[in-house]
Amino acid sequence: MPEPSHVVGATDQPLIECTIGQMFDRITEHHAHTLALISRHQGVRLTYGDLRAKVDALACGFHRLGLRKGDRVGIWAPNCAEWALTQYATAKLGLILVNVNPAYQLSEIEYALTKVGCRALVTATRFKSSDYIGMLQDLRLRLAALEFAIQMGGDTASNFLSFDDLLNPPTPDELENLRRIGETLSAKDAINIQFTSGTTGAPKGATLTHRNILNNGHFVVDAIGLKSGEALCVPVPLYHCFGMVMGNLGCLTHGATIVYPSEAFDPVAVLDALEAERCVGLYAVPTMFIAMLEHDSLAGRDLSALRTGIMAGSPCPIEVMKRVIGELGCSGVTIAYGMTETAPVSFQSALDDPIERRVSTVGRIQPHAEVKLIDETGAIVPRGTSGELCTRGYLVMQGYWNDDTTTRAAIDADGFMHTGDLAQMDEAGYVNISGRLKDMVIRGGENIYPREVEEFLYQHPKILDVQVIGLPDDTYGEELCACVIAKDPMSEDEVRGFCQGQIAHYKIPRYVAFMESFPMTVTGKVQKFILRDRLTKEFGLKDSRTA
Repeated sequence: MPEPSHVVGATDQPLIECTIGQMFDRITEHHAHTLALISRHQGVRLTYGDLRAKVDALACGFHRLGLRKGDRVGIWAPNCAEWALTQYATAKLGLILVNVNPAYQLSEIEYALTKVGCRALVTATRFKSSDYIGMLQDLRLRLAALEFAIQMGGDTASNFLSFDDLLNPPTPDELENLRRIGETLSAKDAINIQFTSGTTGAPKGATLTHRNILNNGHFVVDAIGLKSGEALCVPVPLYHCFGMVMGNLGCLTHGATIVYPSEAFDPVAVLDALEAERCVGLYAVPTMFIAMLEHDSLAGRDLSALRTGIMAGSPCPIEVMKRVIGELGCSGVTIAYGMTETAPVSFQSALDDPIERRVSTVGRIQPHAEVKLIDETGAIVPRGTSGELCTRGYLVMQGYWNDDTTTRAAIDADGFMHTGDLAQMDEAGYVNISGRLKDMVIRGGENIYPREVEEFLYQHPKILDVQVIGLPDDTYGEELCACVIAKDPMSEDEVRGFCQGQIAHYKIPRYVAFMESFPMTVTGKVQKFILRDRLTKEFGLKDSRTA
């Protein structure tokens, strides 16, 4: 009989039981002269000593405003040095950092800030075509809890505070008070809220602790073999766990250097950073790796320092992995799997795993984690059999913010987080993600939950019913398609136009299909797999699952 699909990670290395602030102080003292952060597009280069001075100043600035432990502070910005300063300064005070997607538009930013009651928001002036200040001025009267809007860069708008003003040097008394505050905090305190959606459509605030994310960042970077003083290039967004946990915190725990090549992904900026900063590691989703491999400027570059990193966010094709190893020289690139609610990584491949393992599986279990695969009755399935992946351990979130009902539905009485992902485990403990119980679409590393987009489109007066599915795409892995039953005649442009400026660009359906009815089961459930198969053929797309 095969073994049960149940594994427990190694426990020989103890968990970190201090707060992020305590770890920050320890590392910045021991590695004061080591480069900590390079933000190339801003011309910023900070040693750990420099970083400590700025973070302490910002933390004291937040405290002067009256912000106290447990208050929620949002950050709405692309990748920049201020993002990291805000992450560490809020942690030192016990403030709960709320990550806001830079692509959010009006309805999304209003929902996010209202849902968790942000007292303060640190915001960029603008990003790409989005005027953050203009949107916030439109919303300000509707955001009852928001007392402080703190603007990075540019001429400070009316009713906004200047981020730079909060960096004024603190007094010795303020620094001593900051130290005392740090002693009152616990590693099990909530410190971060990240929004993730679900079948109900509305985003939920996954609430994570110091202990969750500090340990996860540490173990992930351990697995890629990054050492103190070595540089890790991070073009993935900081608002997501990939950037702020696996990137910022992972580098912090190892005294390594984090490099932001640009405010948003640009293949040339990444290649420039890898070459100029002699980066040893690189984090990216498969589409980013493809863009770098296909770019004309790759030829002739010296990327000889590059040896390790992580490819995650969506399925990793074997041919792409081979090219990353062969053409970028990144021989130790690993695969990671997880979810926001588990801080995020629960499985990761090892540096010495054969390439076939690294592309056909998500590796083996991370330290101090426990995973089982279960059937619909809750029984653990034998190895080689598909079951729902459930995770338990230090990495499981505290819960969804102010939503006990949804939390209880996700985390069972035994403490297992039910991921909704279907997986298989082999005899050696390697796991392959074989499907999704939920209908999540992964577009270029962005997780999109169809129900959220459906709920938004239902607001259009001409739409009677709508189902959103993912269709295969060579570039992004999947693209959204809105299947619409209309009350009155309407065009594809009307559907997309309704979304512009209201939901993030990556949630706007690329395809729109009008139909009279949806394929249904006898119990009235829409058969999305039939819609996907039908429209894949109608649009002449190639489905990689059957290729």
